Amino acid sequence: MKILIVTDAWEPQVNGVVRTLKSTRRELEKMGHRVDLLTPLEFRTVPCPTYPEIRLSVLPRRGVARRIRDSAPEALHIATEGPLGLAARAYALRHRLPFTTAYHTRFPEYVRARFGLPLSLTYRFLRWFHGRAEAVLVPTRAVKDDLETFGFRPERVVLWSRGVELDLFKPGPSMPHDLARPVFLYVGRVAVEKNIEAFLEIDLPGSKWVAGEGPQLARLKARHPGVRFTGVLGQPALASLYNAADVFVFPSRTDTFGLVLLEALACGCPVAAYPVTGPIEVIGNAPGDANGGALDEDLRAAALRALTIDRGRARRHAERYSWEACTRQFVSHLHPFGDAATPRRDAALAGQASRP
Repeated sequence: MKILIVTDAWEPQVNGVVRTLKSTRRELEKMGHRVDLLTPLEFRTVPCPTYPEIRLSVLPRRGVARRIRDSAPEALHIATEGPLGLAARAYALRHRLPFTTAYHTRFPEYVRARFGLPLSLTYRFLRWFHGRAEAVLVPTRAVKDDLETFGFRPERVVLWSRGVELDLFKPGPSMPHDLARPVFLYVGRVAVEKNIEAFLEIDLPGSKWVAGEGPQLARLKARHPGVRFTGVLGQPALASLYNAADVFVFPSRTDTFGLVLLEALACGCPVAAYPVTGPIEVIGNAPGDANGGALDEDLRAAALRALTIDRGRARRHAERYSWEACTRQFVSHLHPFGDAATPRRDAALAGQASRP
């Protein structure tokens, strides 16, 4: 099947959405599908306000219409709610082509943290954007429940889990360092919604490490001179960083899943986090530390307890997740155009149904 995935999140961004799409494309191609990605790299872009690492495509509607026609897909998936996603959605509705969408992150909560916008307003936009999709793919049951609470139709919200590259993220050589042990590590976007200061401000023995970039980086560096900041690392270097750390601390309260949790566990690095949606989905909420992590509303207590967790236990828990299984989930939710939509699709892709 020829699948077109439209995404506003792509290189040079380094985040969970980009990693998910890259891994999904790889697995889809292994399964014999043909995958075309429509990304901001094909358009003129401007930096996102307050977050210049994210590039927003400028007036992409005609270019998106042309790309969809040229791609001639058999299934359309719109991965993000940005300018490209909006243009692809408009084209699909105009030509009556079925499509699926995905909800990757707690966008309303991020907007409220960054701009103070009420949740009800942002969720109204999300209901409008996703409301015409055949299926809305979400990473966890908790996120499904959230969307349904804010008015999404339950039968349209479906699960699409996440995986980890176990051949890349695995116990192995650790990054050389001169930090005092134990080493507590955070990996991810350095932004207000990640709640990183909750980690940096707690009193822990040893040292702290932060890997990643974002709008809060300069401020946190100035405020916490004793913390080592590495910037963004490639995946092999990141794996060696997880192997060098004693505990991975994940202070976010808003992540829908948290791929970095799986990466850390796969390298044998135990996790400490709050008992909220993402960590509960990955670690579980059962008593004890059988799943390689410690969850507690007292983040310091969780970090200290995680020090006692066997690294082999963390690795074994990560081995339950595979990108192949996640991608089969993804395919099962697609809505190929099919016989009923073929005349409309052919007209649309030929540019005959209406102007782009």
